Amino acid sequence: MDSSQDYVIEMLHITKEFPGIKANDDITLQLRRGEIHALLGENGAGKSTLMSVLFGLYQPEQGEIRKNGQPVVINDPNDATALGIGMVHQHFKLVEVFTVLDNIILGAEATGALGFLRKKEAREKVQALSEKYGLRVDLDAKVEDITVGMQQRVEILKMLYRDNEILIFDEPTAVLTPQEIDELMATMKEFAREGKSILFITHKLNEIMAVSDRVSVLRKGRYVGTVNTADVDKQQLSNMMVGRPVQLEVTKGPSKPGQEILRLDHFCVPSHLHKRNAVNDVSFTVRAGEIVCIAGIDGNGQTELVYGLTGLDRSNGGSATLCGEDITHWSIRHRGKNMSHIPEDRHKHGLVLDFTLEQNMVLQRFREKQFQHAGFIDAGAVRAYTEKLIEQYDVRSGQGPITRARSMSGGNQQKAIIAREVDRDKPLIVAVQPTRGLDVGAIEYIHSQLVAERDRGKAVLLVSLELEEVMSLSDRILVMYEGEIVGELDPKKTNVQELGLYMAGAKRHGKEATA
Repeated sequence: MDSSQDYVIEMLHITKEFPGIKANDDITLQLRRGEIHALLGENGAGKSTLMSVLFGLYQPEQGEIRKNGQPVVINDPNDATALGIGMVHQHFKLVEVFTVLDNIILGAEATGALGFLRKKEAREKVQALSEKYGLRVDLDAKVEDITVGMQQRVEILKMLYRDNEILIFDEPTAVLTPQEIDELMATMKEFAREGKSILFITHKLNEIMAVSDRVSVLRKGRYVGTVNTADVDKQQLSNMMVGRPVQLEVTKGPSKPGQEILRLDHFCVPSHLHKRNAVNDVSFTVRAGEIVCIAGIDGNGQTELVYGLTGLDRSNGGSATLCGEDITHWSIRHRGKNMSHIPEDRHKHGLVLDFTLEQNMVLQRFREKQFQHAGFIDAGAVRAYTEKLIEQYDVRSGQGPITRARSMSGGNQQKAIIAREVDRDKPLIVAVQPTRGLDVGAIEYIHSQLVAERDRGKAVLLVSLELEEVMSLSDRILVMYEGEIVGELDPKKTNVQELGLYMAGAKRHGKEATA
C-alpha cells in the first residue's frame, strides 16, 4: 500500500447529501502526483458532486480532504485555488459579454500600486501559456462569439493562469469535435509529464483507455473500486460502472423506409454572426422508418438548420414540408404540435430549470383534454403521467415528480426530455446531440429508444458530433460543411476516416475538394 506521501490529494470517507438523495456515500479517492486519474460513473453516480466538494462548491457532511498528507479545509473555490486546485466545469462558468482575456484574469487580476489593472503583463502571461500548450485563442474576442471548443480552452487557460497544480476536468469532451478531443488528450498528457495531477470525470470509455493511468468507479453514490487502466478493458469498466453487462454496439435491423415525412428544398437560414447564410441551399428528405443523420464539425450550420426547421429561427429561402404540408411559415407552436424536438441545449431550450419535473413533462401538452379539469390543469393527471414516464424511462431524481429540474444530474435531465418528446408520438423526431454528456448505460437506452421509434414508423432526423454514434445509429449520413450538404454516405459502405474528410471539407460528393 502507498504511504500517504505519494498522494497529492486524498478525499477520505466523503459523504454529501441533498434532499432525498445521498450523492456521495462514504467515498475515498486518492490522487497520485503526476497521474491522470479518471473518475467513471453513470449520470447521477456522484462524480460531479465529489469534484465540487474538492473545489469548495459544496461542504461534505462527513469525511476529510488531505493535500500532501496534511488535512485541509476548503470552504469555497478561493480556498481551492490557494491550494493549487483548478476546475473546468461541464457547463462552462464564463461571462459571455467579457473578452477571452478578461475571463481568464477575472478574480486573479494583477494590479499595480494604485490598484490599476496590469493588463499588459496578464496578456503576456496568457499568450506564453497558450503558445506553450498549443491552446490557441483570440484574447480580444467576446466569449459569446467563440465556439464551445474555444470556450473550453479559455477555461483551461484560466486554470493555468492561476498556476494550478491539481486540475479537475468535468466531462471535458462532451462538446468537442474529434480533432479537438485528440488535442485535449495530448494537452492533458503534457500536463501530467510536467508533474501536474489530473482528475478527469468522464463516462467515455475510449478516452479513459487512451489517456488515464488509473480509474476510480462510482455507482449510485458509492465507491466501487480503483483499477489500473492497463489491467482492464472497456467491457470490464462498463460492467463496474453500470453493474451489469452493457451492449456497447447498437443492435438494429435494416431500415424499411416508407412515405416521405420531411422534405427541405433549397432551405436557407441566416447567420447571426456574419452576412452569409448559416444554412445555404440545403435539400434532403427523411422518410418514415429511417434515421437520417446530419454529421459535421460543430459550427457548420447544423444548429441553425434545426432552429430553422423547428421554428426557433426564421428561414429566409426555400421551403420545408412535413407530411405533405408546407410548414415554411408555420408558427413555432404549430410546428411543435407536429414534431418532437430533443434540443441541443437542454438547459436553454429543453427544460425550465426552476420548474418541477412534472411541470416540465407537460410544457407543450397541458392544454390537452387529459390534463384539464373544468378549465384548470388537473394536477393529479399530470402527476400520474409524470410518474409513468419516470418509471418507464428510469428518470432518477431526489423527490420524484416534484424535483426541481435544476437539481437533477445532466443525464437524468436528458432522459426526462427524451421521455417527454418520444411520448408525444409525432411523425418526426428531431434529435440533436441526444446522448451528449451521457454514460454508456443511458446511451444504450436512448439509442434503443430511437431505433424502436424508427421501427414504429417514425422519421428520425439525428444531428450528432459523435462519430461512433453517427456510424452506428444512422441509416443514411448527410455531411454538413460551411452551411451546405457536401456528401451523402451509407454507414455500411464508409468509415470514420472518409467521414472525417467530408467533415473537414476535403471531400465533396465523392470528389476531392479543390483548394
